[in-house]
Amino acid sequence: MSRILDKIRKQEVYIIAEMSANHGGSLENALKIVRQSAAAGADCLKIQTYTADTMTIDCDNDYFKIKGGLWDGYKLYDLYHEAGTPYEWQGRIKEECESCGIDFLSTPFDYSAVEFLEKLNVEAYKIASFELVDIPLIKYAASKGKTMIISTGMGSLEEIQDAVDACRSVGNDQIILLKCCSEYPSRWEDMHLGNMMDMSRRFGAPVGLSDHSIGSLGAVAGVALGACVIEKHVKLDGVDSADSRFSMTIEEFGEMVKNVQRVKLMAQGPDYSLTPGEKSSTVFRRSIFAVRDIEEGEMFSDENIRVIRPGYGVAPKYLNILIGRKSSRSIRRGEPIILQDLD
Repeated sequence: MSRILDKIRKQEVYIIAEMSANHGGSLENALKIVRQSAAAGADCLKIQTYTADTMTIDCDNDYFKIKGGLWDGYKLYDLYHEAGTPYEWQGRIKEECESCGIDFLSTPFDYSAVEFLEKLNVEAYKIASFELVDIPLIKYAASKGKTMIISTGMGSLEEIQDAVDACRSVGNDQIILLKCCSEYPSRWEDMHLGNMMDMSRRFGAPVGLSDHSIGSLGAVAGVALGACVIEKHVKLDGVDSADSRFSMTIEEFGEMVKNVQRVKLMAQGPDYSLTPGEKSSTVFRRSIFAVRDIEEGEMFSDENIRVIRPGYGVAPKYLNILIGRKSSRSIRRGEPIILQDLD
């Protein structure tokens, strides 16, 4: 079983640090991101396995030019050439992950990338939102028998179902879906985190969050709403890349990890038992006390008993039972009414 599935089955949150293009063209930066992400609490460092030529073709017509958004004016081929992680680095990055005690994960974008990653003995495959509709690729990756982590940005229910069915058609039910909004950065009102539990019910798979919003609020909210995986882009201070403008620093990532762990603790339940702290506080609840001296045989009344703090007497729900009854004993002002007084 992959480590990610093991953590999910233990009801823990698996946290992925996505490097993407944030190495800025430097292997040393890439290795530094691995080390710092591990120290900040990541379970996994993720990269992407592609070349410009496996993603698209070098073509100058308008179909291949980006209009608007974060990468406005880029030609697709040039963007992928700039942002890619060289294949010759990837084995070294995996080694660094292993030496730091975290998992290595990558997103393949074509069959050759899957075969390359197979040679690296990866435990899982990540399918990007934009490849959700590439059913042949999903089926091919799933056929390797590894855990499949599938981002669902831009996906309709039918498209998500097609991707899930593609995995299951080759006997692979190790599926994790990631709710994702494919806007860079994502706006709060577009994130639709309420979809996560619905997705889990519809598709019979655990659901996490690939978060492209600014800061850590989206990730923390996602975990509070049941996300079992958080994926977040990380960057080094001072290193600019195609992805740096919507990525968080390692320091911010570390604080996010702490907050995710805290909210996971807060979201536990249902559990209606009292905590040790609550048990010690029950003495400050209200209960029934004598507020005047009461002689044996005297009737309980609104004048001689009241519901007040502290909580050493019988519960307030017994007040109307007591009123009009005779006391079987003498009770001094400031003494609690006890169960014997109800007999």
